[in-house]
Amino acid sequence: MNNEEFFIKLEEQIQNGNPFVAYRNPGSKNELTKALLQDSAETYKTDDFTENGFVFAPFENTENAILIPSENAEIITTEYSAESFEEVEKENQEFPPAYTNSEARIKHEELVEKGIEAIKKGEFKKVVLSRKEDVQTQLKAMEIFKNLLKKYKTAFVYFWFHPQTGIWLGATPETLLNVEREKFKTMALAGTQAFEGTSSVNWEEKEIEEQQIVTDSILENLEHKVSGIIHKSEPYTSKAGNLLHLQTDITGMLDPEKSSLKSLIFALHPTPAVCGLPKKKAQQFILEHEAYNREFYSGFLGELNMKKEVKRNNNRRNQENQAYGSILKQTSLFVNLRCMKLEAGKARLFIGGGITKDSSPADEWQETVNKSHTIKSVLVK
Repeated sequence: MNNEEFFIKLEEQIQNGNPFVAYRNPGSKNELTKALLQDSAETYKTDDFTENGFVFAPFENTENAILIPSENAEIITTEYSAESFEEVEKENQEFPPAYTNSEARIKHEELVEKGIEAIKKGEFKKVVLSRKEDVQTQLKAMEIFKNLLKKYKTAFVYFWFHPQTGIWLGATPETLLNVEREKFKTMALAGTQAFEGTSSVNWEEKEIEEQQIVTDSILENLEHKVSGIIHKSEPYTSKAGNLLHLQTDITGMLDPEKSSLKSLIFALHPTPAVCGLPKKKAQQFILEHEAYNREFYSGFLGELNMKKEVKRNNNRRNQENQAYGSILKQTSLFVNLRCMKLEAGKARLFIGGGITKDSSPADEWQETVNKSHTIKSVLVK
């Protein structure tokens, strides 16, 4: 389908009040952008994660995970070749780093201070604390989606609409879980610094320690749900927009007798990168002290048990078997970071950071400001 027809179809879904999701996977071949267009305004939910379609789940109360089922949706694709996005100089002019909402700054620094105190008292090792920020924008949702596609080649970029949730858009760098047959892949992501022309950077002790805590926690949570050895890479620097992160890749084989896809998802969600450690205590602290509802920010989203055709080897002996290429199920879920909720010319941004015993409230505030520039840059023409 050509680009124009594709985007018109999305607009028609909104006008008709019918849910849809449009998205592009990280590093997608031919920059293929896909959409599931639901055939009615009905709300479908999943709580056992056995269905197939696209799932959109909140930070808490994940029994409210919304599903666009494949069987109730038209699937369309387009190759949206995005020209390079010239945002580096522009973004700082439009949204000066000297963003000084002193009330928001004081509130966030007080919140971080409470988190540090709780860590020092031994309540938990790490907690991820966030804030929301409302920003006016003259751009329509479709223009913002195109900007995200242009800017974030290595992220999972999406545009979600549902009458129950409104419009959400984002470009997340973090994989929650990939599963194909029994093989799974996830990642530990922590630490943030601004990209300044090179990925060869030094990381501070606090960031290296935070990343190690995240990695160890994921390995521990997966231990009894997999068969054989879990493999992990060495930590390396990965780039998302104008930010750098420390990343470790983790792979292994699922053990269907020990665990279901649902139990694997909830062994990982919410990840230490959006919640903290230990998970339950950190989540309780967030719910009690953040003073706003994260909704779908730091939840998860993506393809659930989607059918994928695998063609057999294309040599002459196998030509008669071509019609029998195997169909397998693939799940590809992402953590809902670098996202926004859009309503009436206003984008609600969600920005957070990991707090450890060595955190500085002033530095944590500045990190949220830096992260906000990454997403604000797509809100201007």
